[in-house]
Amino acid sequence: MDAQSSRGKNVRQQIEKLGPWFQNMRIGGVQTAPEHFLGDYPSFKWQGFKHIVPDDLEGRSVLDIGCNAGFYTMEMKRRNAGRVLGIDSDPHYLNQAKFAAEHEGLDIEYRQMSVYEVPKLKERFDLVIFMGVLYHLRHPLLALDLLYEHVVDDMMLFQCLQRGAQDIPDLQENYDFSEWSIFDQPDYPKLFFVEERYASDPTNWFFPNKPAMEAMLRSSGFVIRENPEPEVYLLGRGERHYAVEPPTFVAS
Repeated sequence: MDAQSSRGKNVRQQIEKLGPWFQNMRIGGVQTAPEHFLGDYPSFKWQGFKHIVPDDLEGRSVLDIGCNAGFYTMEMKRRNAGRVLGIDSDPHYLNQAKFAAEHEGLDIEYRQMSVYEVPKLKERFDLVIFMGVLYHLRHPLLALDLLYEHVVDDMMLFQCLQRGAQDIPDLQENYDFSEWSIFDQPDYPKLFFVEERYASDPTNWFFPNKPAMEAMLRSSGFVIRENPEPEVYLLGRGERHYAVEPPTFVAS
C-alpha cells in the first residue's frame, strides 16, 4: 500500500470512529455521511443560498451556533473570515468539528456551549450563523432575544424548519378582546408545539409557519435583508417591536 492510500485509509478509520455524522463533509477526499437520508446535506442546501454571504469576508468575525461538525464554520474560513468560533451543546459533534478543521488546516475555535449561554462570550460578531437550531429549543423567543442583545453586530444567517401557511397575512396592529375569528385564519402567525416526537426526534419542539417565523424575528429586533429560500434568511439588526422591554436573562 502506497503512502497516499495509507493516509486515505487512516482518515476513513478516524471518520468511522467519530461517527455517526449528521453533516456529510469531505475530509481528505472521504465523505462522512454518504448515505444521508437528505442526500448530500448540507452541501446541496448551501448551494441554494451561498450567494447571499459575501464571497470575501475580509477578516470579519463569525459565530456559528449549533455548529454540528463544522460545515459552515469551515465554509466561512474558506471565505477569508478572521476569527471563527463554533459552539454546540453536543461534545460528539464538537469532536467531529475539531477533527475536520485540523485535518483541513483551518484555524477555527470550538466550544461546548448552548445558545442560552451566549452572553458569557461578551463579544459581538460580524456574522452569526443560526441554522437549524430554533425548532429544537424549549425557549425559542428567548434565544432570539439573547442573540440580538449580546452577539449579533451586523448580519445573521438564519434557518428554521417551517410547517403550515406560507402566505404573509395583512394584519392590523391591534384587535379587540372579542375578536376570535382572526385566529382561525390559516395564515395567522402560528407556532406548532410537538409534545412527543416529529421525525422520531424528541428535540423537535416548535414549528412556526412562515408568518410566525417572520413576526418572531421582527419582534426580537431583526430585519429581513434576503429570503433566498423558504426557510433561509439573511438578517440585519433593526428595532425591537414590543411595548414593554422583556426581563434580562443571563445564564449563570
